[in-house]
Amino acid sequence: MDIGTISLVLMLGLLLLLAIGMPLGLASAILAVAVLVMRFEPELLLAPWTFGDGVLTGRPGSGPLNILAQRIYGLLTDYVLISIPLFIFMAALLERSGIAKEMYSSLNVWLNRTRGGIAIVTSIMAVIMAAMSGIIGGEVVLLGLIALPQMLRLGYNQNLAIGVICASGSLGTMIPPSIVLIIYGLITETSIKALFTASFIPGFMLATFIIIYIIIRTQLRPEDAPLPEPDENEPAGSEKGMLFLAFLTVVVAGFAAALMLRAMFFEFSGSNAAATGEQARFGTAPFITYFGVTLAVALGLIFGVFGRARTALGWSMGKGLVPPIVVIGVVMGSIYGGITGITEAAGMGALAVFIIALFRGEASFDLVWESLMRTLKSTGTIIWVTIGATALAGAYTIAGGPTYVADFIVGSELPTMAVILFMMLILLFMGAFMDWVGIVLLIIPVFLPIVLRLPIEEIGLFGELNPRHVAIWFGVVFCMNMQVSFLSPPFGPAAFYLKSVAPPHIQLTDIFKGFLPFIGIQLIALSVLLMWPPIVSILL
Repeated sequence: MDIGTISLVLMLGLLLLLAIGMPLGLASAILAVAVLVMRFEPELLLAPWTFGDGVLTGRPGSGPLNILAQRIYGLLTDYVLISIPLFIFMAALLERSGIAKEMYSSLNVWLNRTRGGIAIVTSIMAVIMAAMSGIIGGEVVLLGLIALPQMLRLGYNQNLAIGVICASGSLGTMIPPSIVLIIYGLITETSIKALFTASFIPGFMLATFIIIYIIIRTQLRPEDAPLPEPDENEPAGSEKGMLFLAFLTVVVAGFAAALMLRAMFFEFSGSNAAATGEQARFGTAPFITYFGVTLAVALGLIFGVFGRARTALGWSMGKGLVPPIVVIGVVMGSIYGGITGITEAAGMGALAVFIIALFRGEASFDLVWESLMRTLKSTGTIIWVTIGATALAGAYTIAGGPTYVADFIVGSELPTMAVILFMMLILLFMGAFMDWVGIVLLIIPVFLPIVLRLPIEEIGLFGELNPRHVAIWFGVVFCMNMQVSFLSPPFGPAAFYLKSVAPPHIQLTDIFKGFLPFIGIQLIALSVLLMWPPIVSILL
């Protein structure tokens, strides 16, 4: 059977199986077998009682089936894949401990007298949580439990509260360490560290767009975000600013002291003179001086400018932010400091969260057990979808599908940006009906080779993308598409995550209604990536 007919049958079959409610992993596996049969042994369809005697059934352990098995085995035994359950476990510990709740309280202290401050706090908290774990569902649920009741109690516009929680809670897709980027890197054999670096600016750009929207909307419509009643005992004005600076100075002093001790260890223990000849990053003699001077300046500000009493009060108001900062420092610092890889950093982050919970008196058998069960369920779902979708993508590749699609699109002589926009429409459409795991495993292996064949000078409108960064740019663009898919009706997962913890009077239709302006913000951010591709190369 020709590959064009197989492609049509595959597309219609996938839509039909998903429409009748079949799980994506199982549907993909069934279609993988169907593709191989249609391509290499169609007589099994015409006379199944013969059991065939061709490429598939005549030579067991060889041919397409063997290639497919090797592909699945290679993906599932990739060392980086272990980071996914570790990041999920870390997110589960954060969700069930009091770390996130105390972080919200500390952020709220500084911004509660700002118009729309609670919504801004929610967005900032989502960014911090995204930088800790990269898990989307847990963030939306946690923000729904902590922030939604607070905003509704203060009289915030319901649509604004819902949209902020779900749009901000899905930022884990873009901000490292994103599991979406990890899977994309595994499938496309792209550097995950480079993907993390490239997604920093687009991820924080999207978060900034959300915060700017909150500020503008609440200034134009103050009734959407009433201010809480003032507390007579709460510092105000310049005094609150001084307290915040005092808190930041303590944090800087702590990190400077830790980094100075680290540099002293590497320098005086002889570790920098190892046989490899490589020196520890920020661990040489000059950095001892830099960090020492920073520590001395911070201590001078604490004792000479702010005073011990003000510093102690500022610390008590902001100390809930310290554990998240430590976790982010452990995870991202170990990756970009050249200390560990992605997988080891995930393990260190999970351990750091557990140790913090232990010191806070929140660690217990129930906490660990519930977090492990959450990790098992989430990882199991991802793995089964991965197996099925990898089988289907592999079977379609063996059958020659990606080459057929690439030749068809490239040969259509459409302008380069028209081809990319067509891909964006397909990703947005599929994102409304399918989980991101299935999309990255099924669609990206077909689309990325096409993008790599397009004229590099015609990608984007401003600036020119480095040829080495095309796969990285497309990965970031794909993640931005998945941001939209988390809010897209009818199956936007963020809506169902929030509905599971929202008050009974909030219906799914209300939730999707609150999404509309934030989908527009996400599409604006996607447009920036498409028009100015070199934005992903700034930090590379």
